[in-house]
Amino acid sequence: MDGQRAGVTACAVPRYLAETARRHESVREWIAGLPAIVADLAGRWSLRVGEPFQPGGQCSWTAPVTDPAGASLVLKVGYRSGPGDDERDEAAGLRVWDGNGAVRLHAVGETELAYALLMERCLPGTPLGRSRPEPEQDHVVAALLRRLWAQPHEAYPFRPLTQMCAAWAGEFERDYAAADPADRVDPGLARAGIALFRELPHTADTRVLLCTDLHGDNILAAQRAPWLVIDPKPYLGDPAYDVLQHMLNCDDRLAADPAGLAARMADLAGVAPARVRLWLFARSVQESGGSPLLQHVARRLAPA
Repeated sequence: MDGQRAGVTACAVPRYLAETARRHESVREWIAGLPAIVADLAGRWSLRVGEPFQPGGQCSWTAPVTDPAGASLVLKVGYRSGPGDDERDEAAGLRVWDGNGAVRLHAVGETELAYALLMERCLPGTPLGRSRPEPEQDHVVAALLRRLWAQPHEAYPFRPLTQMCAAWAGEFERDYAAADPADRVDPGLARAGIALFRELPHTADTRVLLCTDLHGDNILAAQRAPWLVIDPKPYLGDPAYDVLQHMLNCDDRLAADPAGLAARMADLAGVAPARVRLWLFARSVQESGGSPLLQHVARRLAPA
């Protein structure tokens, strides 16, 4: 155990986590205690801990580890800022999916300020977004979403998508009021888009367990399956929402033909094209602050 702990007396801080720490003093304080947290977990689970993955996550520290049997796993230690954390139900979601399209969960540890997940490691671990052209990514994303949506979820009280959308809509309205008018989407579009963003979760005919943050960098090449999902942020709600993050990462196609991209992803995922288009309009408004691209998309998709 001493040898295991000696490897984590100091923790290198990945780039994205360091950027978060520069903006938030509470994260800097959490990082100061991170070596002790990782050392405790290494001792508890008898792990040998490697250097963290780069660039890492914005609110978590993730590294390759080896268990006593020599298995390659991943240790994720996340900063828990409060009940509104998008990552709050990651462990529960991975349990529900049980390796069906996502990495398998091996163990969980929680404290007041941190949560720890011991998970399957994807090897070679190449992100889909950096290894396949976008049209091919579309098929992989849609196929994985269909697998995730098919799993029963009633055993755990996941938060509804309505809760996330209401919180994000409130943040948008506060930021919009304080922003330079030159950096804002048209006020009429802003009102229509954010009202729709609040309304759409309530009008879904079907509710499934959503990933909510599925895109090419959160899908890794693996040995057990060609591709596996990592870093889900589970909510319960409209499956048409779940194709959005992938589309928002496809800048060129989004700029050229947002309606066509929405129709393509709806067809591949087996969801209603009209709802995907409305969601893409609403989400583009919600994310439009300082983004000429998403302001353009909102204008192109605005309902008549």
